[in-house]
Amino acid sequence: MNFIKRNLDYVWPVLGLAAVLVSFWLLYREFQGQALGPQLIAAFRAIPPTHYLLALASTIVAYVALAFYDRIALLHLGVRHISWRFIAACSFTTYALSHNIGASVVSGAMVRYRGYSSKGLKPAQIAILVAITSLTFVLGEILVGGVALILRPQALAQLGDLLPDFLTHESTARILGAGCLVLIALYVGGSVLRLPTRTLFGVRIEYPRWDIVLRQLIAAPAEILGAAGIIYFALPETGNPGFIVVLAVFIFSFSAALASNAPGGLGVFELVFLKSMPGAPQEGVLAALLLFRLLYLLIPLGFAIFIVLGFEKRRLSEAIRHHQQRAGEQADIHAKTRAHRD
Repeated sequence: MNFIKRNLDYVWPVLGLAAVLVSFWLLYREFQGQALGPQLIAAFRAIPPTHYLLALASTIVAYVALAFYDRIALLHLGVRHISWRFIAACSFTTYALSHNIGASVVSGAMVRYRGYSSKGLKPAQIAILVAITSLTFVLGEILVGGVALILRPQALAQLGDLLPDFLTHESTARILGAGCLVLIALYVGGSVLRLPTRTLFGVRIEYPRWDIVLRQLIAAPAEILGAAGIIYFALPETGNPGFIVVLAVFIFSFSAALASNAPGGLGVFELVFLKSMPGAPQEGVLAALLLFRLLYLLIPLGFAIFIVLGFEKRRLSEAIRHHQQRAGEQADIHAKTRAHRD
């Protein structure tokens, strides 16, 4: 078992790197022979200033919603002593790092453990927190994806080069959309019926209350809508299929990027999205994706690094101060003992 675990530690990074290399090779084939630099510059210049502002506003909406993921999980755990400021900083850092590093569940768990353990949360509580935040994201994808497929069943046709033919039919899209909404209804129903608490591997697992479920079904769609909005506002008008179709393609592309285990979904996300937008100028789509990567991934990563450095510096100062205090107390005890003996 230990042998398998040690090998898996190497397998996942190798798979992520392989996904990046294959994606870059396919992207190279896609744009081979084109003077991409001047075209990209022109595509960036063609984005109206108001659309840059709307893309920035969408980024803020997405990260505010992500902060609610952690807040919702803490409420589920009954933890109320942690300030909103700390929750927002921990959530922002978690997602900024995990989105760029890859293996988001594992890397996000490590960041959250470092942050929330300093506030007194036990490992089992942090594990449940990670599970709830992951569940919230999945619920958002299912809910938004289901609504998108029902409203725009032709959205799957955008993925014609990536999916089997039978999955791109409008009737299939409606069935999938309805199935997604049925899953959401079953999840909500479990909360309304107050399903009993279970114990798994010694950990007490409680089904989310109705107020928690309601918060999940608000925060997760808001985050996905905000993230997809970054790309939508940056896309060229020519060949733009509309927000709902862009939303459906975003969910598919982002899910593929997460599944690839590639750091930041690098190359994978761009390739899938480009293949899904055959009617739009490819350099315009690529410019929108680069703006998304800048606003949603790279700039937050820069801020997150400073937050982590500040947090670790403060923790180190506290540890040194605590050590000095204990050393002083020990010195006082020794001094009193010697005085007593004298």
